[in-house]
Amino acid sequence: MPIKVPDHLPAVKLLRDENIFVMTSSRATIKEIRPLKLLILNLMPKKIDTENQLLRILSNSPLQLDIKFLRVDGHKSKNTSNEHLKNFYCELNDVYNDNYDGLIVTGAPLGLIEFRNVSYWSQIKKIIFWAQEHVTSTLFICWAAQAALNILYDVPKKIRNNKLFGVFNHTVLNSYSLLTRGFDNNFFVPHSRYADFSIQSITNYTDLEFHAKVELSSDAYIMSTMDKRLVFVTGHPEYDLLTLAHEYHRDVGLSLTTKVPCNYFPKDNPELLPTVNWRSHGNLLFLNWLNYYVYQITPFHLS
Repeated sequence: MPIKVPDHLPAVKLLRDENIFVMTSSRATIKEIRPLKLLILNLMPKKIDTENQLLRILSNSPLQLDIKFLRVDGHKSKNTSNEHLKNFYCELNDVYNDNYDGLIVTGAPLGLIEFRNVSYWSQIKKIIFWAQEHVTSTLFICWAAQAALNILYDVPKKIRNNKLFGVFNHTVLNSYSLLTRGFDNNFFVPHSRYADFSIQSITNYTDLEFHAKVELSSDAYIMSTMDKRLVFVTGHPEYDLLTLAHEYHRDVGLSLTTKVPCNYFPKDNPELLPTVNWRSHGNLLFLNWLNYYVYQITPFHLS
């Protein structure tokens, strides 16, 4: 089924060129189908790249999705034009009285910054608390997962000694988990984070259910509440082929001492083209969330 997006969003042409069925708002008005209403809080600097990644992966669902992008009120983006934000993004006040089937909160390059020093920390808290009353299920990615754990459970921020950067093997912890249904026992996921998600540390503060972990590590990868309303994903299953490469070359250009991403470039040579080995499980994760954590439990009438 198609994903419904604003008519002139840049992702429309890109995804159609990839043979992905995208329905613009003008065409969707003639359909008599109750689509799932999704809100995406996009905190990534290169917002158009993230739009493309998420819309691409969400398009694999057989469900019709009505997607709206949300921004932090008044926050200026260094990498995305104000015109783009004005045309395709709303602020919380615009949707404050609305209800949504699902919310996705993206990561952000804020891993080394204390929460209290994040310029829009109070607004992040306001959105997360608002979602508790207005959204059926929320999926937090990477930094957003760490932020939500702190806001909702008071889990302290923990930083790794070395950045987890590359593509890593993961292990399914519960073969009957709905979120990992269809997964192989072992699968790959990209990570780019300083955050530490120790299962033991999180268990000390929460009663979350753990579905998968980073292999040869104590780090959780997928967690959720028993009522399915909150899902925490510590990696980046939505990343494209070259996302890690762009991050690596950006850091090198800034003279940062960033190591070559693990298990990513052939022979660890940044001049060689990497291959994707995480896409199928990324697609499955979002599909399972949409089906079992959103569609199966959301009311037909959101009001």
